[in-house]
Amino acid sequence: MKLKQYQTDTLSILRRFFEEARVAGPKGAYEAMTREPEQAKRLGRYGGTYTPLAELPNVPYVCLRLPTGGGKTILGAHSIAVARDAWVEKDYPMVLWLVPSNTIRLQTAEALKNARHPYRQALDEAFDGRVRVFDIADFTHIRPHDIRDHCCIVVGTIQTLRVSNTEGRKVYAHNENMEPHFTALPRSLPGLEPLDGGGVKFSFANLMHIHRPLMIVDEAHNAVTGLTREMQARVNPSAIIEFTATPRLNSNILHSVTAQELKREEMIKLPIMLSEHDTWQNAVNGAIAARASLAEEAEKDPDYIRPIVLFQAQPKNQEVTVEALKTHLMEVEQIPAEKIAVATGDQRELDGIDLFDPQCPIEYVITVEALKEGWDCSFAYAFCSVSRIQSAVDVEQLLGRVLRMPYAKRRKADPLNRAYAFLSEPSFGEAARSLADKLVAMGFEEDEARDNIEPAQASLDADTGLFGPRDKPKPTFRHTVTATPEVVAELRKRGGVSLRDTGGGRIEIAVAGRVDGALEKIIADTLPETERQGFAEAVAKYRVDVKDQLSPAEQGEAFEVPRLMAEIQGELAFADTDMFMEFHDWSLLDHSPKLGEAEFAIRETARSFEIDLDGNRITYQFADEAEQLALDVDVEGWTPEALVLWLDRQVRQPDIHQSELLRWLRDLVGHLITARGMHITALMRCKFILARKVREKLAAIRQQERDGVYQRYLFAPEAKVDVSFDEAFSFKDGMYWDQRRYRGRWKPRKHFLGPDHVPAFDGAENGEEFQCAQAIDSLPGLKFWIRNVARHPNSFWLPTATDKFYPDFVAQLEDGRLLVVEYKGAHIAEGPDTAEKRTIGELWEKTNGGKGLFIVIEKTVNGKDMRAQLVEKIGA
Repeated sequence: MKLKQYQTDTLSILRRFFEEARVAGPKGAYEAMTREPEQAKRLGRYGGTYTPLAELPNVPYVCLRLPTGGGKTILGAHSIAVARDAWVEKDYPMVLWLVPSNTIRLQTAEALKNARHPYRQALDEAFDGRVRVFDIADFTHIRPHDIRDHCCIVVGTIQTLRVSNTEGRKVYAHNENMEPHFTALPRSLPGLEPLDGGGVKFSFANLMHIHRPLMIVDEAHNAVTGLTREMQARVNPSAIIEFTATPRLNSNILHSVTAQELKREEMIKLPIMLSEHDTWQNAVNGAIAARASLAEEAEKDPDYIRPIVLFQAQPKNQEVTVEALKTHLMEVEQIPAEKIAVATGDQRELDGIDLFDPQCPIEYVITVEALKEGWDCSFAYAFCSVSRIQSAVDVEQLLGRVLRMPYAKRRKADPLNRAYAFLSEPSFGEAARSLADKLVAMGFEEDEARDNIEPAQASLDADTGLFGPRDKPKPTFRHTVTATPEVVAELRKRGGVSLRDTGGGRIEIAVAGRVDGALEKIIADTLPETERQGFAEAVAKYRVDVKDQLSPAEQGEAFEVPRLMAEIQGELAFADTDMFMEFHDWSLLDHSPKLGEAEFAIRETARSFEIDLDGNRITYQFADEAEQLALDVDVEGWTPEALVLWLDRQVRQPDIHQSELLRWLRDLVGHLITARGMHITALMRCKFILARKVREKLAAIRQQERDGVYQRYLFAPEAKVDVSFDEAFSFKDGMYWDQRRYRGRWKPRKHFLGPDHVPAFDGAENGEEFQCAQAIDSLPGLKFWIRNVARHPNSFWLPTATDKFYPDFVAQLEDGRLLVVEYKGAHIAEGPDTAEKRTIGELWEKTNGGKGLFIVIEKTVNGKDMRAQLVEKIGA
């Protein structure tokens, strides 16, 4: 299962934290990383100082925040290998995986045991299939050889271990079946719970304490209590990684994923289309009508989708109970009984049902408080509560069920990319505010929640939306024609066309926004001959009427930026350093494998050994006399060849042939042992640190090669560089549908996507980047401009030796020239990163023959403000 970009980024941050914690300690690593500008901006209010565990101050514990639908469990599975390599540094770590309930415990254990499940596949790949998974109820099945030769994962609940008095709890009780784990240990060890009468309890808790498990905590906001911290001291974890959508602010939140990132990766349906109704009957009717409309759209989708409505009924002592709602659906709304399922504590009509089966008839599910924990059906599209949402319980959980996107893939029909909420509230606007609160409780930021709730009714006042002033609705073309049932059926197949039966064999055709020539022709060709002339005249008049209401993008204006090209083996190709490397023959054997004293050194002391790594010192303490093996004592199986083979598995690279890598690693290990005089035992004891250093050295070698090909293909005297409008970046209407939007009071006059669709600016709401946008919008001779979103798949970029460079703004002037603008604050304007961007931008400008300009803007340069710098550049 290929991870999404935000998931890969999350794991990279976690790996870096553990690696830096080895040198600077957990507190130093956390605070250094979270104060970096990009990470500080991402964390926002979640950032802060590191709070160590009172009982375990040196144990790293961090929280990773992912909104509902972000895939916390798959990240948990991948995080085990990350922690193994960067912190735990044991081939086969012990893992204690804690979840909030017994239901989720059983589901998680079952998934981790299933060899075909993505969770287990991630583990098998990381540990070469050497994985054992145990339900905590079966802890007596764990054997010493399991722990020695496998990554052992024990899945339990937080409640099982969270007690102040251990009396009567099986995990803390003495159990003779556990004796093999303790036979080789002294009769007493610090931190272990003793047995009455002497000796050590043969307990699961003591087993954990000895092996110092990596602790994975799912939905960690349920675990942050003082008593839980006491439990963690008993278990003695080596590290704690928490995953939750709604963390407590003192949870050492290391990384926060936004709902927009999930939306961009097509994981969830957004926005939520909100319909407010004055009675519960109208809310129910609206949900049924929406489901029918979605079902029509689903029939056109290449994948099977059967939209489902989740109804939340009231408890038994209130008016609209499960029975009352089901009766209403059957008798008033005429829904057949086989299409309705009830899922409550007493009625479990979904048990054993595969809702994804095309033969399954269920289209409506009624519940009260919560569906079965872990229930997940991405066909759930609409949520309808017959209670006031403010007072209804478990709304967050039910909303989460309608947010997941079918097949984690954006659908062609836009209505199938949205979720729907039908609520009964007596006062307008109350439902929207309450719904926003519920989304915040699910892990959305406040502005994200507001951005992702939209009114479903078109009758709202044009200037007053759910949260005050809102976007102006798109103008809509409407035209009524006479049409046969065959014509109607044909028109329904056309995307972007809505139909309404007006009676007497006539239908109203509606198209929101622009009616382009291609769509006009498709509709006209479908209509009877007698209706085509009137339709064409109506379209022509509509275009004149709405010209000033549509953005340049909606009007179909072309906005293309030529791509930088470079000649590779006699042919022009995209100027991309990754592409250059594909055509570049290089050998690892051309680079020295030697690690010098300053790069890597080991020193043994009386109670510890130290590793010097690039001037940073890492210290390992020996726990007791039994563990304090001398570093120059031979150990069976610890040989230079074994170390080389282990390093090969750890550092294998897709672009380096394995035979080259093995030879290079043999030379590296040989140099450490022969020339540097390090004993193989010492190297095996710190092999994970050595692997990290080898990976860094390989990365530095690869970057050296990238720097070379970058210069060769773009800047060397023999380089042949050009730009191509045939292979251009093209800005289009709706291209940033997945981005948060700027919601401030300023309304730009000439943004390409329109004043209501400007992607949010970096930095403060009225910060310097925002001010740069204002300066661009005011330029003389400007046709339109766009905020170019970094790392978006549709944005304009230029290559750098390490990555891609996404300028902040792109504009088109009335004279046809393009203007590319990068804004840099004073603190980074003269850095090497900016210098590289300036160089590649100037190459793009020089190559395009006067059709495009590039400029790096600062707040002031030689007394000129931003606007003056821009005016000077365009020669206005």
